[in-house]
Amino acid sequence: MDDAEIIELYFERSQSAIKESKAKYESYCRTISMNILHNREDTEECLSDTWMKAWKNIPPENPACLSAFLGRIARNTALSLWRKVNSKKRKGSETDVCLDELTECISENQGRTFTEDLELKESLNRFLQELDEKSRKIFMKRYWYVIPVKKIANEIDMNEGAVKMALLRTRKKLRQFLEEEDIYL
Repeated sequence: MDDAEIIELYFERSQSAIKESKAKYESYCRTISMNILHNREDTEECLSDTWMKAWKNIPPENPACLSAFLGRIARNTALSLWRKVNSKKRKGSETDVCLDELTECISENQGRTFTEDLELKESLNRFLQELDEKSRKIFMKRYWYVIPVKKIANEIDMNEGAVKMALLRTRKKLRQFLEEEDIYL
């Protein structure tokens, strides 16, 4: 079943919308969640919440890309759960390291308004479009999918040091880009 048909099922309020979403995107959403949570039970909870949130948000939303829509829900849900579970302890997990790296450029939402968050999102999209394909892939694998540097290096046939350097350079470019856009975080 294609995405438009699945979205139509949501608009019809058919329970099979969730079944079809799971059939097509459960593995994708599981990977995103597991990369952040590193725990099967928490990942299962996150997936359940993902399907529920999709049900609540379609309609009124009509996503242009269902995979991105569900992936975003899974990622945000996993990050929220991860913060809740790890609020009192910092273990140096891959998620900790990844989020710490990114806070060099983008701080967590501390008092930003919805409009400011929207501006940040639009700026990030423009920044990513300006990157060359390899840099964009490395950046997205690390900071969207929370994939360890070693795994990224293996996937794109680079050594770990080169991946770390590419990430550092991209973060510096991002920080400069955001400053030029007058977005100070």
